[in-house]
Amino acid sequence: MHPPQEPPSGIHPLLAGRFSPHRFDPSAAVDDHALGLLLEAARWAPSAGNSQPWGFFIGRPGEPEHDRVLPHLAPSSARWATDAGLLVVTLTRRHVDDTQLLYSEFADYDLGQAIAHMTVQAQAMGLSAHQFRAFDLEGLTKELDPNPGWVIVSMVAVGKAAGGPPEGRVRRSVAHLRSAPWSQAE
Repeated sequence: MHPPQEPPSGIHPLLAGRFSPHRFDPSAAVDDHALGLLLEAARWAPSAGNSQPWGFFIGRPGEPEHDRVLPHLAPSSARWATDAGLLVVTLTRRHVDDTQLLYSEFADYDLGQAIAHMTVQAQAMGLSAHQFRAFDLEGLTKELDPNPGWVIVSMVAVGKAAGGPPEGRVRRSVAHLRSAPWSQAE
């Protein structure tokens, strides 16, 4: 990879300070007001044709929804995600109703935009978000049984980070971002 770097001056502090914690403070709850703001941030994300093809299953510790999600976490994510104040299962609508007709070729991209907005909103509220895919997708899909055309894509743990970001974040360079699609594999 590349040596640790500090974000350049001029990048917004919410973006520069964002990191994905591997430890959350289990005593820090995400209350209804905070949850509402996170969902509003996602709601206002851009989407192709204003289709807004995203949906969320929300679970907080002590709620039955949380208990439905926990058994499906992989051991690698269960070690830290269970302490988050909020677990969000992210879904996108890929198909129209119960057909195989594609709803939008941009559905996953649009969901990513909504999650990015939620992540920045969390950061603005003093919370952290960690997006992940280490869970039993088939088991969670069976458990939640989304409507036809809807698919689970990922999860997000949101809460108060226990500890700060690691020293010196390792990021690929801007030059790499521009050349990687046309360069030889690293």
